Amino acid sequence: MSQVDVFSTEPLLGNPVAVVHDADDLTTEQMAAFARWTNLSETTFLLRPTDPRADYRLRIFTPGEELPFAGHPTLGSAHAWVEAGGRPRGGASDESVVQECGAGLVTVRRDGERLAFAAPPLVRSGPVDETDLARVRRALGLAPEEVLASAWVDNGPGWVAVLLRDADAVLGLRPDWSAFEDLEIGVVGAHAPGTELALEVRAFCPGIGVPEDPVTGSLNAGLAQWLLGERVLGDALAASYVAAQGTAIGRRGRVHVDLVGEGTDAQVWVGGATRTTITGELSL
Repeated sequence: MSQVDVFSTEPLLGNPVAVVHDADDLTTEQMAAFARWTNLSETTFLLRPTDPRADYRLRIFTPGEELPFAGHPTLGSAHAWVEAGGRPRGGASDESVVQECGAGLVTVRRDGERLAFAAPPLVRSGPVDETDLARVRRALGLAPEEVLASAWVDNGPGWVAVLLRDADAVLGLRPDWSAFEDLEIGVVGAHAPGTELALEVRAFCPGIGVPEDPVTGSLNAGLAQWLLGERVLGDALAASYVAAQGTAIGRRGRVHVDLVGEGTDAQVWVGGATRTTITGELSL
């Protein structure tokens, strides 16, 4: 097995994912138990693909449930698979791999020194009704006027997103964990123009055993599809930008987002650094 740090070039400042190789003989119960034991935001299991177009199949578990898709586990698992000798079906020179997971097929490509995944389609999008928005505000301790915009940005985990005044407003949040119920909330605010960072992001999902996720690829993918697709911030947000996440909990995540193409052909790519921090053997 491997433990890979994702979304940071600096040791121990990204989001770790535990990756179990050759996991075909493990039962679902064993996978879930191991994920609870690691107590990381996600633990993944590499298996033989069932789709002939895929290079490998991935199952993704939080301490509380299995997810059809998640971003930092996708990048970390692709890194671990290649590092362990995996070769894409397109040949050793192919710069991309195809992952099979609960959300379907996800392409992961090399983007310079980083890996990036193609954001999967949203399974739920559009406006948030007033009942749900009131629940979100209550969980975050916000007044109605503090939420500038909101939308469902769910690509599997269940994300609902709110836009705040700026990065400082995002970093100043003090959530009420008892009010979250089943909500998984992403919060975003813009940094001042002219800085390296475009956005500050936080992800709250206590219902699946992760009060605040350090750095979240799936949320950043959904946010980009919403913010860029609907031009929520207008020209203030470029088609290629860097988002920070994890600042409030002592991490230094950097998520690189690129919108490639236009109209119906547009594709959001979400990338970041990956590095193996632990290797070992699993005995169950």
